[in-house]
Amino acid sequence: MLIAVLAYEVVLIVGLGLWIQRWQAKHAEKDQFALAGRSLPIPVVAVTMALTVLGTAHILGVFEMAWILGAAAVWFSLAHVILLVVVCLGTGLWVRRLGVTTVPQLLDTAYGLETRLFVSCVMAGVMFGILTVEAQGIGIIFASLTDWGIATGAIVGGVIGILYVILAGMKEIGWVNVVNATVMYIGLVLATIFVAFKLPGGSFDSVGEFYQQSGQAHMISIFGNIEIIQTFVLGTIVAVVFSQGTNQMLMQVAMAAESEKVIRRALWIAAPLNGLFGVFAVALGLAAKSIPEFQALGQKVAATNMLVAYLPPWLGALLLASFLAAILSTFAILALAIATIFANDIFRPLYRPTSSEATQTRVMRLTIVVVAGIAIGVAAFLPPILAAMNWLFAWLVPVFWVVVLGLFWKRHQGVAITALLVSWILNSLWSFSSLPAVLGVPGAPNAYVTLTAVLLVLIPGNLLVSGRPGLLRSENTEPAVQVRA
Repeated sequence: MLIAVLAYEVVLIVGLGLWIQRWQAKHAEKDQFALAGRSLPIPVVAVTMALTVLGTAHILGVFEMAWILGAAAVWFSLAHVILLVVVCLGTGLWVRRLGVTTVPQLLDTAYGLETRLFVSCVMAGVMFGILTVEAQGIGIIFASLTDWGIATGAIVGGVIGILYVILAGMKEIGWVNVVNATVMYIGLVLATIFVAFKLPGGSFDSVGEFYQQSGQAHMISIFGNIEIIQTFVLGTIVAVVFSQGTNQMLMQVAMAAESEKVIRRALWIAAPLNGLFGVFAVALGLAAKSIPEFQALGQKVAATNMLVAYLPPWLGALLLASFLAAILSTFAILALAIATIFANDIFRPLYRPTSSEATQTRVMRLTIVVVAGIAIGVAAFLPPILAAMNWLFAWLVPVFWVVVLGLFWKRHQGVAITALLVSWILNSLWSFSSLPAVLGVPGAPNAYVTLTAVLLVLIPGNLLVSGRPGLLRSENTEPAVQVRA
């Protein structure tokens, strides 16, 4: 199984990557490495958007969280469906229309260079945190296939993840994703059917009976209980939509689209492709916990080990290869997004304003190798996946509102930076101090805190000070395209 998985990934990634690299060498286009020459068609945009936010958190994180929350863990996937609606009908269209290369670059146009630098550093840091979680997921997949530790698996998988992007950038990621998504869904549907036949009674009915008989009936309801709705469900929707809605990793796919029409139409493929995955993941996670031999392995590896044990070798290899591919896709786009921000928002404006396209590409490739290598090392610490993701997402919630209000209402750099700093300071205090307990709300998600803070500063601030009208409210939006490189 290990040989089959490695052979599939390496042949597909290296083969397509080298072919695309040769094609790009013959067709010189601007922003080829970072944005695929802004030429991606509907299928590639749709699948890449779906897989960009379908990584470790969707697969292993939902497996893991299903042990704690039950079927309510599916809301992590449903929140991403809402996110894709927001992106394909809103934020993704705006960044494509303005012709920017990064989200911080847009903020430079709207507010100023200082806002650009603040957001680029924090956004890159958040994406690096997510990158470490993706590296953990890669390690878990390999640990399920072998007797390797998770750290060793993360190293091997991380090398493949670097190959996923470093040969041809965004276009490589996009076309490899199209193949992987097809394989993934075929494997997932077949695997769910095979697992059902292996369960006691030959169906998933035995899983429901297990939770009913053990006094955990709420585990098989997608609404869980009132506490789960107030904290996990609503908190996840707020965190996912308002953080990923302007995060570079997803915006970069929209920026690479052929047109705004492509982004709109991509929604009808991306949303169901992403959302349905969570249903399968929750069902498999709940099944693993209901079987004593896998329950004993713990929430990190129980579901993946159940799949290896219950599926015929060819299907087990196919499914785990597709899981690995989905995680590698997110790993690759994260590394590329961090590299794009570093090259375009830090290296070029601060150090080499006249750097060429070739220099920018070299800087991005080097950055990809460095940040991926560090993330692989950090992955060994194994934080709880969804808990880590929701904490990281909270950092970018205020960026969403700074972008939206700056596009459609009013722009004032002092107010924007104040709102960002207040939100980020409170997010840290909420996680690393006794402030939640002092206020009597110890379970309140971090995303609630940063959402409240940014709106309480931005709205009164904009009402009290004079500022420029929103970027897309101006009669002439041409300066939005002529941003500082």
